[in-house]
Amino acid sequence: MGFGEAIGACLSRYATFTGRARRSEYWFFVLFQVLANIVANIVDHAIHANLLSILVDLVLILPSLAVAVRRLHDIDKSGWWLLVGLVPLVGWVFIIIWACTKGTLGPNRFGPDPLPAAFGTPA
Repeated sequence: MGFGEAIGACLSRYATFTGRARRSEYWFFVLFQVLANIVANIVDHAIHANLLSILVDLVLILPSLAVAVRRLHDIDKSGWWLLVGLVPLVGWVFIIIWACTKGTLGPNRFGPDPLPAAFGTPA
């Protein structure tokens, strides 16, 4: 999945917390968030306000949570495990490791494998 395709997939499933998300979908959306925040902060600095960065954060919070939950579903973990990220330092280490982990092969309790479907082969 490419950068544009991942952004389109995440924004089209804006608040969909069901299903699974591949690593590329998740990490490309994280990259998009970082780039959007950098641009928003530059514009905010130029106009001496924090309007755009707050707006970007508000618009992207729901799809970022949704893709993170779908990413956990891909490794056969409940989306509630995302709350472990609230634990300082250790929680984020777990989230990063899980986000980098290859998804389960074939269908799991959260849905079919998204990888074969992307290449047009049956699951």
